[in-house]
Amino acid sequence: MIEQLQSIDVACFSSINGLHGIFMDHAMWLVSGKLSWLLLLLAVLYVGWRKGWRTMLLLVLAIGLAILLADQLSSGLIKHLVERPRPSHNHELDATIHLVNGYRGGAYGFVSSHAANSLATCLFLCLILRNAFTTVTLMLWTLLQCYSRIYLGVHYPGDIAGGLIVGAIVAFIVYWFWKWASKRYLHADPRGVFTPRDARLVANATWCNVLIITALATIFTFATT
Repeated sequence: MIEQLQSIDVACFSSINGLHGIFMDHAMWLVSGKLSWLLLLLAVLYVGWRKGWRTMLLLVLAIGLAILLADQLSSGLIKHLVERPRPSHNHELDATIHLVNGYRGGAYGFVSSHAANSLATCLFLCLILRNAFTTVTLMLWTLLQCYSRIYLGVHYPGDIAGGLIVGAIVAFIVYWFWKWASKRYLHADPRGVFTPRDARLVANATWCNVLIITALATIFTFATT
């Protein structure tokens, strides 16, 4: 059973990783980088700052807690317990795998800390912003982050699925913390801290981020061809 699941995982990985091109190489490299989160996080900080220093501080603590828990559970604990090699370290795939800029990542890939961190952060934001458009936007951004890791050849889809489970659990834990802290320190209903305008600002920043990445990838593609 495990061998069958492994073969399905490898086949799904190969079908995604095999669909590559110069533009996508640049785009997925940019998506997977830490700077791809800058505009989104700046928008979140601005929204928190507009609500006062207490709200901003609590928001920073909550997001920091989400990233810390997701990263430590995935990279600090599960990867070392499972010790499943990344596809980029699977020599049986050397002849077919597509890598970008020679990047292989660390030795182990299950679970994906990128997937865990992305969903933990974005799902938490969805829960506190409570806006349908923003929820769809942030979930699409999370899926793009996950896709980039498979495209770059450093994670199997199974690694991503495991990371998403970890991220979802962490998001709800941090949301519980947010609800408790909001009532205790902000003296506010956690469902009413942010307005639809705040949520749209975060969503719009995310879409601007995607447009910037697309523009940069297009420029890099023309510059290298």
